[in-house]
Parts: sequence; structure tokens; C-alpha cells
Amino acid sequence: MPEEIKTKVGLKLEKEMIFKCDLGKMTLKDCYIDETNQQEADMWGPNPSRLLGMALLGCLSASFIFCLKKRNFSIDDLKSEAEVVIGRNNRGLLRVKKVNVHIISKIDDPKARKRADQCRKMFETYCTVTAAVRDGIEVNVNLEY
Repeated sequence: MPEEIKTKVGLKLEKEMIFKCDLGKMTLKDCYIDETNQQEADMWGPNPSRLLGMALLGCLSASFIFCLKKRNFSIDDLKSEAEVVIGRNNRGLLRVKKVNVHIISKIDDPKARKRADQCRKMFETYCTVTAAVRDGIEVNVNLEY
């Protein structure tokens, strides 16, 4: 595997604060990011804070399942939820302050629970998104007009 994998994504302003997603070679019928602060029922898509929560959930859930598979165990019942907490920083700007993740899986077999306990100790380490968010991601911005 190469040391780095690069993926390009993009956005195009659709109207007001609604952006159409360009996921590169991945095609979806429609994908929008909506920052209009409208009522949820009126939104075209999730806002960036919700997408961050979903990215963490997807990565952590997949890492847990992958770890279980490495221990010759698979699960069919998993649900995960994230609570994205937004608040003001010391400059008064809104920021994602924390994300509380809750992963629920049904594992009744004692042998399987032992395997899951082994994964509990390490699966977060292998989630590329969670590790990057915790460590801080270098963000380089180039604004052109």
C-alpha cells in the first residue's frame, strides 16, 4: 500500500448556503450539505457537523466489526449513535466541542464477548477518522477569486 492515498471531493454552491457534493469517482444520485439553519424537515441534506458525527460513527463501527472479523467472529446486530456537542470557544465562535459516540451490539455468547473485549481495547486506534480528529488534522486553505 502506498504511504499516502489521495481522494478529491468538491462542493458547488446550489443556492444560499446549500452546496451540491462532488464525491469524485463515487457517484450518488444527490448529495447536499445544508448550512441554512432551516427546520430539519426543510433541509436539503445534513450540515457539516452532522457529517462529522456520521464519519466518526461509520469509521468506528467499521473498525469494531473489522476487529471482530479478525478474531473469527461476526455480528449482525449493531447500532451506533453520535451526539455532536456544539458550543462557543473562548473567542465566542461556534465550534464542535465534542462528539459522544455510543455503539451497541448484541453479543450474548461468552466466548464471543471475550473476543469483543479484546477489540474494545484497540479498535479505536484503527479508525482513520477518529485518530485524525483526536490528533488534529493539518488543513491547508487556498482561497482564489
